Amino acid sequence: MKLSLPVEVCYILERFTKQNYQIFLVGGAVRDLVMGKKLQEIEDYDFTSDASPAEIQALFPESFYENKFGTVSVTLENLLEELAKNYQSPADNLGTLTKKTKPALERIIDLKNASKIHISLQDKAIQSEASTKDRVTNLVQFPPFEITTYRSDGDYTDHRRPESVTFGQSLADDLERRDFTINALAISVEPEVLHKIFADKKLQAIYELTERDFKLIDLHQGQADLNKKIIRTVGKADQRFTEDALRMLRAVRLAVQLDMDIDTDTYYAIKYHKDSLKFVSFERIRDELLKILASANPARGIELLDQTGLLPAIIPELYQGIGMQQRGHHVSDVWTHSLDALRHCPSPDPVVRLATLLHDIGKPLTYKEEKGEITFYSHDILGSRIASKIANRLRLPKKDVQRIFILVRYHMFYYQPEHSDASIRRFIRRVGFDNIDDILDLREGDRLGSGARKTSWRLEEMKQRIIEQLNQPMGLDDLNINGHDLMQELQLKPGPMLGQILDKLLELVLEKPELNKRSQLLEEAKKISEQFR
Repeated sequence: MKLSLPVEVCYILERFTKQNYQIFLVGGAVRDLVMGKKLQEIEDYDFTSDASPAEIQALFPESFYENKFGTVSVTLENLLEELAKNYQSPADNLGTLTKKTKPALERIIDLKNASKIHISLQDKAIQSEASTKDRVTNLVQFPPFEITTYRSDGDYTDHRRPESVTFGQSLADDLERRDFTINALAISVEPEVLHKIFADKKLQAIYELTERDFKLIDLHQGQADLNKKIIRTVGKADQRFTEDALRMLRAVRLAVQLDMDIDTDTYYAIKYHKDSLKFVSFERIRDELLKILASANPARGIELLDQTGLLPAIIPELYQGIGMQQRGHHVSDVWTHSLDALRHCPSPDPVVRLATLLHDIGKPLTYKEEKGEITFYSHDILGSRIASKIANRLRLPKKDVQRIFILVRYHMFYYQPEHSDASIRRFIRRVGFDNIDDILDLREGDRLGSGARKTSWRLEEMKQRIIEQLNQPMGLDDLNINGHDLMQELQLKPGPMLGQILDKLLELVLEKPELNKRSQLLEEAKKISEQFR
C-alpha cells in the first residue's frame, strides 16, 4: 500500500512528532485513503493525539477550542500562512486542498445558444450560472482540521451525545468509541520521514509515502470489512445505536456512498432501534438525507431507509403510494414510480432529487376511479403543498422549500406546437428562470421512471422555444412603467390596486411584447383602473 498525503496534513503530523507527542490520522480520511480514493475526493482530515487541548493550542496558537469533547480546530488558511512564512515555496505548491472541484454540468437551457437575452435577464443569467456552478462544484471553504485528544465517552442518556467525556490513555481507547469499523482505522507516519520532508525548505504539494514510511493501525478489522464491502459497528451494534441514534442513518448513508452492504447484525439492530430516531433533530436527519440523495445511487438509499424501518420517521407520506396503480404509460404503482424517477433524475442537486422523489406525493389524496378510469386531478397542486410541509419539517432553507414547491407544482407542464410564444413566456415566469433546468431534469426522471423515453420531439422543441423567448420581458421589473408612474399620471393612491393594475399590464405584455411602451402602458392602465372604480 502506498499513501499520498497533502503537505498540510504532513505539517500537522510533524509539529506533534517534533515535540514527542503521539499523533494519528483517523476517521473517514483514512478509510478513503485505504480505499484508494483520490485526494480531491477526500472531504476532511481528523487527527487524534495524546496531547491535551491546551498543549495542542500551544502548537497552533491560531486554533480554536469551543467544545467539551477535546477537539481543537485548525483552519487551512492558518496552516497556509504558517507554511508560507516558514518555508520558501511557490504559492501554487500549497493550497492543494482548496483546488478540489468537480466539473460543472452543462445547462439544458444553454444561454450560449440564445440569440439574445432580455436586459432584465442578464443579471439573472449570471446569477443562475453561478448558482448552478455552486451546486455542482465544491467551492465551499475546506473544513478545519480537527485534532482530538484521546478520549472515552460516558453514558449517552439522550441517544445523541455522551453526558461526559474523559481523556483516554491510548489510541485504543479512542478507536473503541467510533461508530463503524471502517471508520476506526488510524495511520501514523514515521517521525524521521516527516522531519526529512520539512528539513527541505522547498515543499511539495503532495508527498508519496511507501509502506516503510507509515503504519496502518487496524484494531477492529476495518480493512477486512472494506475489502468485503461491509458496514459493521465497532463492538455491539445495539450499544452503538443506543448511544447515538444518528448512527443508524449514517450506516445507510455510508452503504450508499461507498456501495457497500450493511452487516447482518448491524442491519437488524437498526430495525430494532429504529424508533429511537425520534431523539435526533430534523436538522441532523436532513443533513444525512441530503447526502444520501447526493450519492451515486439515491434510490437505493431510500429503499434501505424503507427496509430498515427508518423512512417512516422521515417521509411517511411516501408510503401512501404503495400499491396505488396509475394509468396510461405508467407501468408501476406511485411508490415504485417515485423511486424510479429519482433513480433516473440527471441532476446532481439533492434538492432537485428530493423534489423528484416527491413530485407525485399528491396522487394518493387525489385518486379517483370512475367507470374504470383512474384520475389524479390537481395532484400537482396538492402535492406542492405536501412537499413544502415535508421540506419545512426537514428544516430546509426557505429558498429550497420554495424551489421544491415550484418544481412539484409545475412538473405537469404541457406543450403543443400550437402554443403561443406568450404561453412559453408565462411558463418561464411561473417556474422562474433559475428553475428551468431543474424542472426539465425532474421531467426527464419522471419520463424514464415511467418507462418512457428520455425525451420527445415536443420537449426538445419546447426547450428551443424557451431559448428563443429569453429576449422578451418576463416580470414586473421589465415593464416600462412602475407604481410611482401610475400614482403620478393617474392620480392613484398607494394600495392593492396598484399591484393589480401592474399584474394586468404584465399579462398584456406577456401576450404582446410590443405593448411594452410607456405611452401604451399608461393608456391600458387607464382602462384597467376604470374597471376598479
